[in-house]
Amino acid sequence: MHSDAPIDANRQARLDVIPQVDASTPLLAELAEEARRRVALHGQVYDRPPQTRVFTVANQKGGVGKTTTTVNLAAALAAAGLHVLVIDNDPQGNASTALGTEHRAGTPSTYDVLINEAPIHDVVVQSSAFPNLHVVPATIDLSGAEIELVSLVARENRLRNALADYLRYRLREGQPRIDYVFIDCPPSLGLLTVNAFVAAREVLIPIQTEYYALEGLGQLLNSIELIRAHHNPALHVSTILLTMYDARTNLAREVAAEVREHFPEQTLNTTVPRSVRISEAPGHGQTVLTYDPGSSGSLTYREAAREITQRSPSNEGEPR
Repeated sequence: MHSDAPIDANRQARLDVIPQVDASTPLLAELAEEARRRVALHGQVYDRPPQTRVFTVANQKGGVGKTTTTVNLAAALAAAGLHVLVIDNDPQGNASTALGTEHRAGTPSTYDVLINEAPIHDVVVQSSAFPNLHVVPATIDLSGAEIELVSLVARENRLRNALADYLRYRLREGQPRIDYVFIDCPPSLGLLTVNAFVAAREVLIPIQTEYYALEGLGQLLNSIELIRAHHNPALHVSTILLTMYDARTNLAREVAAEVREHFPEQTLNTTVPRSVRISEAPGHGQTVLTYDPGSSGSLTYREAAREITQRSPSNEGEPR
């Protein structure tokens, strides 16, 4: 992470004035801790990765926070000065909604990229909140793509080829290199998700800290192994993010402990709490970072983004 001495000294001075509060006054302790988190994150600029990192955000179980994780991590990285691309690969278009991107039927979208071989640079739009955050929106047209892809040549490679062309296009045009790509997937293992796996190098799996958290995860990992064997040897699960975490319940703590036991290297230290603000933000066409920048949910996603930038991919795989 990049920082210089004056910024660090100023940050430390601000940390020093926050009072130390013990657990006997839990509300004050919580406020003091959030103040420390804000100071620690304020003004931080992250080092760019040596090459574009491409994540597929996947979990075949619905309602675990895939789209929320996608858009808020993307926003957090963009807010820190990095160049980010979000590819909405889910026909529901929820990532497009949360990023305030037009995605009515007929809007140029991921469907055109996959089915009509439209170049991404003709489809991508710039986020209104962050000029260095770009979005390939999804429309309802994408719901028929699973069937249409079946008969197409190189059906599993269409998104990978389009993304590679777009990254080369930006370099040719003198545009800044994209640092992070996040592909938001539907909660299924069809051809849309297969395209995302083939296009990515890393898989980010959000896991909710509730009953049946690991249900279906084995099938997802088996699917990833099949993609590795037949299409993309570089693919690997690099990151697991625990979501909907409520530290007050034994269940959440037990699930978190179980996930960390099974995936100690991949699981981020940061956990995403249950948060009304996080849930409300998409209804306003925003991420939680712009909807309520000072909220605990916003701080959490900024911390998760920082952690991702500090962690090198655990398996560089074969060159693509």
